[in-house]
Amino acid sequence: MNTLKLKNPIKINGKEVKELTYDVNEITAEAFVEAETRKFNASSKKGLNASAIEMDYSMHLELGFAAIVAVNPEIDYNDLNRLKGPDLIAVARVSRNFIMPSAAEEDEEPVENSTGSKSESA
Repeated sequence: MNTLKLKNPIKINGKEVKELTYDVNEITAEAFVEAETRKFNASSKKGLNASAIEMDYSMHLELGFAAIVAVNPEIDYNDLNRLKGPDLIAVARVSRNFIMPSAAEEDEEPVENSTGSKSESA
């Protein structure tokens, strides 16, 4: 689990929150689809078109929210909609790194070869 330190604290359940914990490993298929639905509903109201997930900043934000909600059931998406400024970029960055891991991280992952067994990449 990781922590985001907020530059602009928000109130959640009557308390000022300066940090949000998150874990992208806790994003379920259901949460992923919900994030996509939330992004679609928000963007379609504005007439925006869907783009590739790697460049879909609205989807990055929604998946970042999903990573926060996954480990903080007392936090609602409406609470997270009160985030502003650089805190929004920090949340979107969480998801961007989840969607597009760096080349170094990908090199550390076992690779499945044609026989179906896992091998370490060189």
